[in-house]
Amino acid sequence: MPKSWLVAVLLCFFLGVLGVHRFYVGKVGTGVLQLITLGGLGVWALIDFIMILVGAFKDKQGQPLAK
Repeated sequence: MPKSWLVAVLLCFFLGVLGVHRFYVGKVGTGVLQLITLGGLGVWALIDFIMILVGAFKDKQGQPLAK
């Protein structure tokens, strides 16, 4: 089942430095890394946020997020 674009955007915006959006899309390994590094000190989370907004972010299976 495709993951929701809106849910991913909201999770990334509010909890991006904790990597919660990555856990949501099934990317547990990088989610843990974001949790440990606080989203790459915010830079990694910001890049993910922009990627989600423009539609370039994919879930673990490589599927685009459903709008």
